[in-house]
Amino acid sequence: MTTVVHVLRHGEVHNPDKILYGRLPHFRLSERGQRQALTVAEAVAGHDLAYVVASPLQRAQETATPIAAAHRLDIATDAELIEAGNVFEGQRVAVGDGALRQPKAWPHLVNPFRPSWGEPYVEIAHRMLGAVYRARDEAEGREALCVSHQLPIWTLRRFLEGKRLWHDPRQRQCSLASLTSLVFDGEALVEIVYSEPAGSTDPKVTGA
Repeated sequence: MTTVVHVLRHGEVHNPDKILYGRLPHFRLSERGQRQALTVAEAVAGHDLAYVVASPLQRAQETATPIAAAHRLDIATDAELIEAGNVFEGQRVAVGDGALRQPKAWPHLVNPFRPSWGEPYVEIAHRMLGAVYRARDEAEGREALCVSHQLPIWTLRRFLEGKRLWHDPRQRQCSLASLTSLVFDGEALVEIVYSEPAGSTDPKVTGA
């Protein structure tokens, strides 16, 4: 029995101050982000979606809304799909600017492998995998869609591909409103398919 779990990154966020918003509340989609969500809804309109679930953060819920509506589904919420925790949340972190220039921030940068500035990669991978398995069970034999965030999605993908979890953020293949689709034969993962129905975006852009 084939089940597909699509893991969708939310659309662009309204972030005029260009801060690392992380898990902060009230960060909504920008107008572009709303268009991206509609584009994804159109792209999956012909899919056999049985279950739509999202991170509790506003931007993820808003991204899920047109998709769930098109399939006449309610949006479930799974806290394990939330953005990764980060000590620099609420601050500007662009290179050469903001929090990273302050000496008090430097102790948080000593270990990029865990990482020392936030939630451990292995914990992100495990909670995301749990969320995917729950969605797979809800949509057994059909398709599910989970709305999450860039780092959790990319960490999950690297974990499933057997790659080291620490990485260069500039090399993430996880554009705004992109789909990382996990194809299961029964309980066995047999394929990972990546697609960008709303087009590609630069992973280095703060606030994206």
